[in-house]
Amino acid sequence: MGNKLPEIDSADKKSYISWPVVALMDFVTVIGFDDIIYNFHNQGLGIVTTWILMLFLFVVPYEMMVGHLGSTFSEEGGGITSWVRGTSGNLWGYICGWTYWVSGLPYIVDVANSMLISFGWLINGSNKMSDTMSNSMFALLTALIFTLFIFIQHFLKNSLQILSVIGGGAMFIVTVLYVIMTVVYLGQGNAPHTQPFTFSSFIPKFDMHYLSTFGLVIFAMNGSEFAAPYVTEMKNGKKDFPKAMWMLAIMTGILTVLGSFSLGVFFNAHNLPNDLKMNGSYYAFQYMGSEFGMGNFFLYLFSFTQAIYMMAQLAVLLDAGTRMFLSDTAKEYLPKGLTKLDKHDLPINGYWLTTGICTVIMVLSATLPNMNSIFNQLLNLNGIVSPYATCFLFSSFILVRLREKQFKSDFVYIKNRKFAILVGAWCFAITFGAATLGIFPTDEVTGTGAWYHVLTLNIIEPLLMVAVGVILPVIAYFQNKRDGGNLA
Repeated sequence: MGNKLPEIDSADKKSYISWPVVALMDFVTVIGFDDIIYNFHNQGLGIVTTWILMLFLFVVPYEMMVGHLGSTFSEEGGGITSWVRGTSGNLWGYICGWTYWVSGLPYIVDVANSMLISFGWLINGSNKMSDTMSNSMFALLTALIFTLFIFIQHFLKNSLQILSVIGGGAMFIVTVLYVIMTVVYLGQGNAPHTQPFTFSSFIPKFDMHYLSTFGLVIFAMNGSEFAAPYVTEMKNGKKDFPKAMWMLAIMTGILTVLGSFSLGVFFNAHNLPNDLKMNGSYYAFQYMGSEFGMGNFFLYLFSFTQAIYMMAQLAVLLDAGTRMFLSDTAKEYLPKGLTKLDKHDLPINGYWLTTGICTVIMVLSATLPNMNSIFNQLLNLNGIVSPYATCFLFSSFILVRLREKQFKSDFVYIKNRKFAILVGAWCFAITFGAATLGIFPTDEVTGTGAWYHVLTLNIIEPLLMVAVGVILPVIAYFQNKRDGGNLA
């Protein structure tokens, strides 16, 4: 009898995602040069100290908790919604899924805005677009970008991975380049533009302004759980997913600390442009090119990288965020049409719902006087809603550690259970507190009409998101009743 070749298991034929790719996919949702700029604008050189403290007191614990939970629920495809549903039941799974998904929508708007701005710099080589474009045109083009990306993900296979690897890798490289050129600049005997550039310059000023901007710091560093839905697409997710989290934490630390230090060299931290949050990243590379006599070379290099990076962010956020909400949230709480998959296995109606809500948020914020105000308000809104949603992650970690016999994990973050629970509670407390303080406007003069306008938007927009989250189960209830089912 002749030798028979062994059959290849269908699982072996599957195309798996490697942990470095998962780390890069996650990286585009966690930190970018813009995140460094935003917080440099809020805290000046003091942000360097904040980054260092947060790296050890928040980022590493946070990302290791994601690694622990991802390993525990490695067979689940819904990410954080799976974790909450598994620890607290279907109702809380829905509440978390909705909260987490909808809290990412202001950031999707922000990313689409940033992509538009990057194209403006690529075309004009200046901030001309933000000075001349009307609010209505800004909102319209942002909505068109959402629609375009739904079609990109619908028709281009593997577009998510391709954009993430190119965008995430390129952003990391250009930021490291910025740091290297800073070292070269200082090595040539040039003085930093921030003066005095002493140890005391790096000490944060602990006041109400500092506390109200802390939510944006947490927002800049969170998002690692967006990679969790892809743990089921890894060959050995239980062991490899935590490796991706370590890689992510290291990249985050390098970018935030060294990047902020470099900004203090090329910018005067005591006299920053008013539109720094919107155009600061481009100014940074424009200034650097000017210092080295290279014209706009670095500006165009960054503008192109930023455009690709923002495309990758939008692709990951539209896909992973929608998957986290629709893939695992108890179906009885959702209208049937929303969970329907197309022939490409994509939740296309979920994408359209995302686009609709994002457009409403954009239109409301467009009531502000100019593009800079719109950009800043939408950006700061992320520092409110995103940290609130992240609290679900820490509560899930605490519950998993309280019931260790029920929830086994190949990767255990902090062997001592009591200390692990304490660390989880610490992260929950500072995240919830920062989100609450973030409601108060940071870019407007306290007590002015503009301050109250932004404060109103900071309250109304999250409430509208909550309202839609209440309406969906009501629709599902009547659908179930009509079809003879029950809403458990």
